[in-house]
Amino acid sequence: MLTVPPDRPLSIVLIEDAHGRRLPGTFVHERERLEDAVRRGLAAKTGIEGVELEQLHVFDAPDRDDRGWVMSVAYLAVAPWPAIRPLTLVVPVAERGALAFDHDQIVERALLTIRQNYRERPDPYRLIAEPFTMRQLHDLHQQVAGEMLMRDSFRRAMSPYLRETGDLAIGTVGKPARRFIHR
Repeated sequence: MLTVPPDRPLSIVLIEDAHGRRLPGTFVHERERLEDAVRRGLAAKTGIEGVELEQLHVFDAPDRDDRGWVMSVAYLAVAPWPAIRPLTLVVPVAERGALAFDHDQIVERALLTIRQNYRERPDPYRLIAEPFTMRQLHDLHQQVAGEMLMRDSFRRAMSPYLRETGDLAIGTVGKPARRFIHR
């Protein structure tokens, strides 16, 4: 589960237990659909519900879990900050430290997927509410990318996917910014 808290970098939802910090997960019950198990585990361990899930990858190295051979079908969940529950452990991705099992590999795969999706589209996971300014979108992309992005190049790349609302942002310093929505 990844999110972007206000004025903070791309962050990850973790749990902490006897194994250390790790991604939330669960075992599939008999005759339970995989996605239902993922939703159940996420809700039980983090209180987070109603987020979109995307199957990410199967991790099946025989030595990935000291409890025995456990295959993991990792799901990607990217949620806007308001979906995150207050008591949830949310850590900036760059500050997560070493995670239990092979969860660092899962996070790296998720980051590659998210960053690729953001290079191609303005806000594929709808992390900021519409309408938004180009600056808000640029700031989000920088948080996801984890690096500075050239403003002019960014604007040229994203403009074909956006539609101006005709409204201006109010309450900002300087010239009021135009507001956009997705096409």
